[in-house]
Amino acid sequence: MENFNPSPFLVGWHQAMLYGAFAMFAAGILLYVFHLLKISSIKSYKEKYDYISRREIKNLEITFILFALGVAMLINRYGMDKIDEMGVWFFVRLFISFAGGTLVGYIAFLILEYYYPGRVDKKLKKWRYMPRVNPKTGNKMRLLAEHEEDVHLDEGMKAEEDVFSIDYDVWIDEQTNDVLVEKYQGHLQALQCGNCGFYTLKVVREEITQQPTINSVGELIKHYECSYCKSVRATAFKISTMEADDFKKEKHVYKKNQDVVLVKVEIKSATGGSKFYEFGDLVQAQKFLTEVEEDKK
Repeated sequence: MENFNPSPFLVGWHQAMLYGAFAMFAAGILLYVFHLLKISSIKSYKEKYDYISRREIKNLEITFILFALGVAMLINRYGMDKIDEMGVWFFVRLFISFAGGTLVGYIAFLILEYYYPGRVDKKLKKWRYMPRVNPKTGNKMRLLAEHEEDVHLDEGMKAEEDVFSIDYDVWIDEQTNDVLVEKYQGHLQALQCGNCGFYTLKVVREEITQQPTINSVGELIKHYECSYCKSVRATAFKISTMEADDFKKEKHVYKKNQDVVLVKVEIKSATGGSKFYEFGDLVQAQKFLTEVEEDKK
């Protein structure tokens, strides 16, 4: 184009956008490759499980943010061969590039929020139930069923499992009787007791000391008790707005079935969301639903 002479600022800006986009894409790819290499370098199945559970979605979030920034920078180079001076178009294009990057980030958020957790769950199950090998003998170990593992757990561990805050897997080498106990996050949330150290501190009673209104906050006192050592504590929480009482769930009735090898429970929230939990037998599933009912009271 004749007489096309962009200002030095625009030349530097467009070059910065190009190099910046390359840097963002490269950083995102390197982070993802590092993530895969980190998983492959971990020898222990349990440690693989813990790393994937702790870092997989977080690392992918950072990767997608880097990609979104790269896309925004490339969009910000649109029309660079036609405009030779700074004007209103510069800020319009800046807004469009921001919108484009935000769109990419939002799509990534939807994928990681609603689709990808299912894939992560499959990976976690793969590594959690991968047959263990006794490092001393090389023998394959067997995963004990729920009714078999209690003899290998202490009273604190049993208490954590009883409130579904922690789940323990017990593997045994049947030739040598060597036992491997692995700790996993349970289905229900319980706090760590400051007295005994177990994750058995749960809410046993709530009281509203100050009723909330539309214009003022209220105060809720939650009373906690440790189901293992019986220590207690109370914590105050602010209630920001008036809320309707929780609906009461229907009671569940169970029939014994000796052929059941896996029980899958679906819990639906008042907002329409669903969560699925799996148990090795009906007894565990029934205990879990009882705990859920108690938490809602």
